[in-house]
Amino acid sequence: MKLTDGVLRSFRVAKVFCENSDRINCLDFSPNGHSIVSSSADDSIVLYDCQEGRPQRTLHSKKYGAGLIRYAREGDTVVCSSNKRDDTVRHLSLRDNKYIRYFPGHSKRVVALCVSPVDDIFVSGSLDKTIRLWDLRAPNCQGLVHLRGKPLCAFDPEGLVLAAGVSSRAVKLYDLRSFGKGPFATFRMRCDKPCDWTGLKFSGDGRRILVSTNGGFLCVLDAFRGAVLHTFAGYANSKAAALEAAFTPDSQFVMTGSEDGKIHAWDGESGAKVAVLDGRHVGPVTCLQFNPKFMTFASACSNMLFWLPTVDDSP
Repeated sequence: MKLTDGVLRSFRVAKVFCENSDRINCLDFSPNGHSIVSSSADDSIVLYDCQEGRPQRTLHSKKYGAGLIRYAREGDTVVCSSNKRDDTVRHLSLRDNKYIRYFPGHSKRVVALCVSPVDDIFVSGSLDKTIRLWDLRAPNCQGLVHLRGKPLCAFDPEGLVLAAGVSSRAVKLYDLRSFGKGPFATFRMRCDKPCDWTGLKFSGDGRRILVSTNGGFLCVLDAFRGAVLHTFAGYANSKAAALEAAFTPDSQFVMTGSEDGKIHAWDGESGAKVAVLDGRHVGPVTCLQFNPKFMTFASACSNMLFWLPTVDDSP
């Protein structure tokens, strides 16, 4: 099935999971699209089977909490940040619920975490105003960049470029092969009203960068020139929540949650709004991702929702 305007508008909630007693902090699909993992403010990590549409297991992290979470490339381990006790990042086996390695170094809370799509490296950004480059096979930091404010980060699809959002004002691009030498490009953005950037993502084709904000709008940048291609607004966010936004895997559409439980979608090329989907979330939709391999997406507040299309537009 090809993702078209009509198919996107036809998406409906297929499953609602109420496994968590508090807000879901983060969710991530496995690289093969077969599973999804979530971390919650109730200190739990829940693994879901996407093919069978059911929770698979729940892991508890009472000691360290469950902050941000991302799948490693092999798909049965994750890297996760702490929101209790310390600011260490941990490599966790989902199979046997054991920590494989600890990555200490940050002195304040980790607010950005992303894993390379092509090898065993990942980066973490912290309120200590640093971005650290790590290798899953080694406990020591492989690279360190000091910044002037809160960082966000994202790998390009080829795993060669790291984009860093700094102080909600600029995007800096780093070549991973010379990470410590500083950025090779800097794009500065001016916003009409003050806001905090809350997310940074590349499109699947690597041509655009999506900047999420808590100001009730999103921006899409040209990844090569830094020009603002589109600004998307018109969704509810009166309380300045960090609402996750995402590209669809084909880079065609941009989606975001809203505080009233709805999902908004736009055409990434024309900028036209395509759909508003009502999942009847019980709170703000703070997590949203499209499955990288299959025609489904997930959204979360304190509940996890799986969405499926109800029409087939294929010829």
